Amino acid sequence: MSESLQVMQKQRLQQHHLHQQQQQQQHHYESSYYLSTKSSVSQQAFSTSKTTSRRLKTSVKTEKGQEVVKLSPLPKRAKRTYLAMDTDKEVIGYVIPVFRANHDVVRGLMESHDEDVTEEGINYVAMRNLFVREAREAMHVKVEKKTRTVHVRESAERLQLNKKMDEWSEFRKKMNPDSLTHPPEFIVKPRGQTVWEGKTLKLHCTVAGWPKPRIAWYKNNVLIDAKAHPEKYTAESNYNMHSLEIKNCDFFDTAQYRVSALNVKGEYSSVATVVVKRFQEGDEAGPLDPKPHGFCPEHGVTFETTIIDKFEVAFGSEGETLSLGCTVIIYPTVKKYQPEVVWYRDSVPLKPSKWVHTHWSGERATLTLIHLNKEDEGMYTLRVNTKSGFDTYSAYVFVRDADVEMEGVPVAPLDVRCHDANKDYVVVTWKQPAVEGSSSILGYYIDRCEVGTHHWAQCNDSPVKYARFPVTGLVEGRSYVFRVRALNKAGVSHPSRVSEPVVAMDPSDRARLRAGPSAPWTGIIKFTEEDSTVGVVPGEPTDVVVTEATKSYVVLAWKPPGQRGHEGVMYYIEKCISGTDTWQRVNTGMPVKSPRFALFDLAEGKSYSFRVRCCNSAGVGEASVSTGEITVGDKLDLPSAPGNPVAIRNTNTSVVVSWGASKDVKHLVGYYIECSEVGTDAWVPCNNKPVKKTRFVCHGLKTGTNYVFRVKAVNAAGYSQSSPNSDAVVVQAAISLPGKPTGVTLLEAAKDYMVLGWTAPAKNGGADIRGYFVDYRTVKGDVVGKWHEMNHQALTTASYKAENLKENVFYQFQVRAMNMAGVSKASLASAVLECKEWTITVPGAPVGLHVLEVRDTSVVVLWEPPAFNGRTAVNGYYLDIKEASAGEKGWKAGHEKVNKLKYMKVTGLKAGASYVFRVRAQNLAGVGKPSAVLGPILAQTRPGTKEIYVDVDDDGVISMIFECSEMSEGSEFIWSKNYKAMTDTSRLTIVTEGGKSRAIFNCPSMEDLGTFSCMVTNTDGISSSYTLTEEGLKRLLDISHDHKFPVIPFKNEMAMELLEKGCVRFWTQVEKCTSACQVEYVFNDVIVTQGKKYTMNFDQSTGIIEMFMDSLEVTDEGTFTFNLVDGKAKGTTSLVLIGDEFRELQKKSEFERAEWVRKQGPHFVEYLGFTVTEECNVLLKCKIGNVKSETEITWSKDRIEIAEDDEDAQKIERKDGELTFNIGKISKSDAGIYEVLLRDDRGKDKSTFSLTDEGYQAVMNELFRVIATSSSEIKVVSTEHGIILYSMVTYYNEELRVGWLHKDAKIAASERVKSGVTGEQLWLKINEPTEKDKGKYTMDIFDGKDGVKRVFDLSGKAWEEAFEEFQRLKAAAIAERNRARVVGGLPDVVAIQEGKSLNLTGNVWGEPAPEVCWMKNDKELVSDERYKLKFEHGKFASITIATVTTADSGKYALVVKNKYGTEAGEFTVSVYNPDDEENKEEKKG
Repeated sequence: MSESLQVMQKQRLQQHHLHQQQQQQQHHYESSYYLSTKSSVSQQAFSTSKTTSRRLKTSVKTEKGQEVVKLSPLPKRAKRTYLAMDTDKEVIGYVIPVFRANHDVVRGLMESHDEDVTEEGINYVAMRNLFVREAREAMHVKVEKKTRTVHVRESAERLQLNKKMDEWSEFRKKMNPDSLTHPPEFIVKPRGQTVWEGKTLKLHCTVAGWPKPRIAWYKNNVLIDAKAHPEKYTAESNYNMHSLEIKNCDFFDTAQYRVSALNVKGEYSSVATVVVKRFQEGDEAGPLDPKPHGFCPEHGVTFETTIIDKFEVAFGSEGETLSLGCTVIIYPTVKKYQPEVVWYRDSVPLKPSKWVHTHWSGERATLTLIHLNKEDEGMYTLRVNTKSGFDTYSAYVFVRDADVEMEGVPVAPLDVRCHDANKDYVVVTWKQPAVEGSSSILGYYIDRCEVGTHHWAQCNDSPVKYARFPVTGLVEGRSYVFRVRALNKAGVSHPSRVSEPVVAMDPSDRARLRAGPSAPWTGIIKFTEEDSTVGVVPGEPTDVVVTEATKSYVVLAWKPPGQRGHEGVMYYIEKCISGTDTWQRVNTGMPVKSPRFALFDLAEGKSYSFRVRCCNSAGVGEASVSTGEITVGDKLDLPSAPGNPVAIRNTNTSVVVSWGASKDVKHLVGYYIECSEVGTDAWVPCNNKPVKKTRFVCHGLKTGTNYVFRVKAVNAAGYSQSSPNSDAVVVQAAISLPGKPTGVTLLEAAKDYMVLGWTAPAKNGGADIRGYFVDYRTVKGDVVGKWHEMNHQALTTASYKAENLKENVFYQFQVRAMNMAGVSKASLASAVLECKEWTITVPGAPVGLHVLEVRDTSVVVLWEPPAFNGRTAVNGYYLDIKEASAGEKGWKAGHEKVNKLKYMKVTGLKAGASYVFRVRAQNLAGVGKPSAVLGPILAQTRPGTKEIYVDVDDDGVISMIFECSEMSEGSEFIWSKNYKAMTDTSRLTIVTEGGKSRAIFNCPSMEDLGTFSCMVTNTDGISSSYTLTEEGLKRLLDISHDHKFPVIPFKNEMAMELLEKGCVRFWTQVEKCTSACQVEYVFNDVIVTQGKKYTMNFDQSTGIIEMFMDSLEVTDEGTFTFNLVDGKAKGTTSLVLIGDEFRELQKKSEFERAEWVRKQGPHFVEYLGFTVTEECNVLLKCKIGNVKSETEITWSKDRIEIAEDDEDAQKIERKDGELTFNIGKISKSDAGIYEVLLRDDRGKDKSTFSLTDEGYQAVMNELFRVIATSSSEIKVVSTEHGIILYSMVTYYNEELRVGWLHKDAKIAASERVKSGVTGEQLWLKINEPTEKDKGKYTMDIFDGKDGVKRVFDLSGKAWEEAFEEFQRLKAAAIAERNRARVVGGLPDVVAIQEGKSLNLTGNVWGEPAPEVCWMKNDKELVSDERYKLKFEHGKFASITIATVTTADSGKYALVVKNKYGTEAGEFTVSVYNPDDEENKEEKKG
């Protein structure tokens, strides 16, 4: 009874809790999901309360009946947040992990709606991406041991309770408004469409569903963000109708478009295919090929794109920075509209990064590649997208290897990538370099570095040969970058460019990271019920296979087991050697987390079996099925050698190489092409990045050089054998069909004929245009006829007279060009032209415009006269020019005066700019219409361009020479004069040898003046010109004469010089001579030979010719001549020695001989002279030579020898062969004749210096110069009397003349202005200066010649400061003179006997008269009966004391004072008593 009561009480309690729960949920939510489950855990009830803000309030009841309320946005153990990132590590969305939970955990999932949509009717609450955390973490579960009876009873109670709950749930479902919800459904699905490029299309669909579905559009499974690209996409949603508008469709819009509809009930999708077709003619165009421009309705124009200043094929080296650029002209210009500029490498769009910088200035597109690597090599394309279409331009960029540190080592590998990344494992691949070095590559080292650090760790101890390596031992969740280095016998290469970062993580997590942003998610979230499997040993892995097998390693892969529980599993790998039954565990230390594993250190050639076991905390599971026997060795074979390469000429610096593909090759990486100059064994790579195509254009070759080529294939296993060498090919431009002629216009019309003109094609295909063919057709309204040929023989001019036409009939014409390669495509059809006679008077348009001699700043434009002259003949032409980018208003005249020639050289162009030209003809009636526009022409000198130069050979033949290094087959040199074909062959002879042509003047004369030009056919307009002027012809004729009649050139004409002993040397020097040159020595027409009198010498290496004579005699007067003969060249030089010139030379010769004799004994090297020192001392000095200790040296003055005891002997000094006599400060007493005598047994010599008259004056002048030079700049000083200007000198001599000038006028001496000298000071005193004394003062010191001037400008600030100081000093002097003072009369001490009368008088001075007072002991005395004070005549002050007493003793002072100052005359008065004095004496006695 008690037990049944307890059961009933429990049931009532449970029903009560259930009732409370239902009431609470009905109060908070009218729409919810109820999930009931059966579980081994005790029954628990959950209730969810109302959610506010972003938090979820959860009530949990435990067995104890306690209610715990939690408010938290996250579970206790927050799971990792996964963000989806692109390759640039930018967050592009998020990924929601797969959610798994028991029914006991999950109670509901609520979907959020747009903020402007509310679902109050069904109380639908937005709860996006929010999950109820696991209940197991929010409560405490108590486990009790129960008896079987209790367990059965509780099971029965649970069954009864569950039944009631199911009944209640069914009832609530019927009554719940959420029964109206249903999943999305497409009423109208989007349909596929096919449109033309440039059009706009819309995809429509109608979707039903409740709650209202969220719509998202995808292109090839990539979310379309219409808000981020409004210029391309517009997405609209109105009620249940949705649309996606794609604007200006292009080729890349071809894709599968999917629309996804998602609500809380599920997600459904519908797919539509869009195909964008391109306007095309002939072969299908590629994605980067330009297309015809179409009309843009948005702007109402058709945009035309022109790409100029194009970048050429570029070459760079690793580590350098390379810029590519083009100028883009968009016409017409629309304000605020800019095209889209995209750069591609090998047809892959480039994104800006730290290695790639792009810039669009509005006119020029620039791509800058920072720090080049071989990965940057490839075909670069600039694509310019406009609303009317797009245009492209492409050129190849080659990247050379950086210089290696050690000769012979390989270059760096390239293109390092990461694959198959897992939690602790990644496969690194790379491409082999083009250059292996001095020996084959032995293998590669792989380095890794964790992102955020700078530490590189080597992954393999021994080099791997295979270009693929599994890296293990990574830390889960960390990012790594990798690099590779190659090794050969010479050493290790530079490391490659680092790979992109890779994260070590589970592939499923990586897939969720890579998924694009959802809306909010792109699939149906499934909730799977999983029983608790804690403590369950995992099952066995499946599908264990060997994915890679090389000599170095074997890679295993498998699938995780189906039974693995909630916790992750790890793996053990086991191996078994073939023929044994023993299994060895490979990774004994640590199980691996990834379902991949690389095994190293296996014996090559042996067979192994492998299997895998799973493990977790519960233990190790069963082993998987064995892989079977696997033999260790390379599964991938080396590629076979490519087929024979064929080299075909392409341009002057490139060759097209094609070859047969390698057969039966697996995983081909590409091909490397190498070239070698014929005759050498040096092979150079043509590409540093492997190419997969079997055709490649090799650039950067030398023009005119023979090359052979070979190819080798490469895959991960290594290099193939090189292919056979190709046939040798000379690098020259290939010949192709010419381009289309342009500008077919009507030049003249009559009743039955029309004259047509056109412009030659811009590209002649590498060969000259040999002619043209004209086609015509008739036009009647909108009906056109078939094309018919008009001429069966090629036309040689760019005009044609179409005859036998019908009057008033409309025709159209087209033209084809022909060269030696064939006939081009037809030009665009002309406008519809009516055949009727013209009546206009002005001439037609000139035709045949073309250019020659294109240079950086000039170009020569040529044309032909118009076919129709008008009423009168053509008498001149006007050339117009404009830059290609300028509009129609940019045309300007190339010259002012009419040009009567049919050519013109245009100068002053901007280098690198493009120009267009047109010509107008003129007759007497006026100026006609302009010709068709020629151009654009790029003002740029082609590399390697040479000019015509003039040469004069040894025979005097004058010729013009032009060289061309870009000759092709069939090229010829065509010479013309004044740009007209030369018909008179008598004037020039043309000689051509290879790439050099010489035009020889047969008989140069004034008839040959003019402009000679030379053009090379079958080239891209290579030409040059030379203008022969009258002055130039005269110069060439002079040179020719010199060559015909050569003269031996002399560097110096014959000269003569005296040598010691009076010997005479005649000499000359020729500029050049041969060893056969002979010299003939002639005197007065008589050939002289070597003997006693004459000595000859000819040094042919230096060209110096000499003849020596010991002395000159009277008979040697005459003409000396050297005659030279060197082959047919002759030379003569002479020297005439006659009359006074000969006699003077003879005297010099005799003097030199006497001097030689003199110098054999003691002699004067320098004779006695004088110098003045800086201290103004006068020295007489001389230098002596060849003296001995016994040589006597005697000084004398006025023929009186200076003895050793004379006073003047102290002035004599000898030092280092120099004798000096120090006169000191010179005076007239020092005048006289000084003489020095040298004498010994070898001879004597004497030197005399006259210090009188002129000699004395010369010394004084030198003294004056030193004094004048030592003078300082003029300074100014002020005194009480005026201003003094002065300059200091080192020494002053009374004979020195010094003059002063004021304002360049000499100052006359006066009482006010005086000049003089005080010591070494030269001064000018200006007493009482006034304004008139301002100005420039000049002191002129005589220096023996012109004088030295010192200038001082006494004006401005200098005058103000000096005058102010003068006034101050003057005032101070006046004050000093006139101040009051005691001038005398007072003694210092007065001793007086007591009782006597004291009378003292002091003399005073002052102007004005001073005030006087007497002081005693610093107290003023007043005149009274005792002291009588008097001041008489303003000069005498007296004091009288009638009877003095001892009290009168003290210090007295007479004080005088006026406005200039005060002074006191002090004295002491001592009064004594005689009696007292006697007493004192007696006491002393």
